[in-house]
Amino acid sequence: MSSEGLHAPRERLSDKTLTMHHAIVSLMEELEATDWYRQRADDCEDEGLKAILLHNMREEIEHACMVLEWLRRNSEDFDREMREYLFKDGDIAAHEEEATGK
Repeated sequence: MSSEGLHAPRERLSDKTLTMHHAIVSLMEELEATDWYRQRADDCEDEGLKAILLHNMREEIEHACMVLEWLRRNSEDFDREMREYLFKDGDIAAHEEEATGK
């Protein structure tokens, strides 16, 4: 996956940027694993295996949420956007238009 590599020389990146990179790549991997398990479960005809695959999928979602919370706690930008958009009722796009005035 191309996102695993750094796009700037490592020695020019701050420790915070490198740590955020680790978190973001980990989140991407957890979401990718979630997608893989869901697809495999949909394609599986054995109900026992399907249940295991869905269990594994839910664990990957748990891991992704843990990384999201770490990002929120460690990035003012993630914190601000999560507070603005998560756990809101109604139309998401309408909320975005209201929040940005666009």
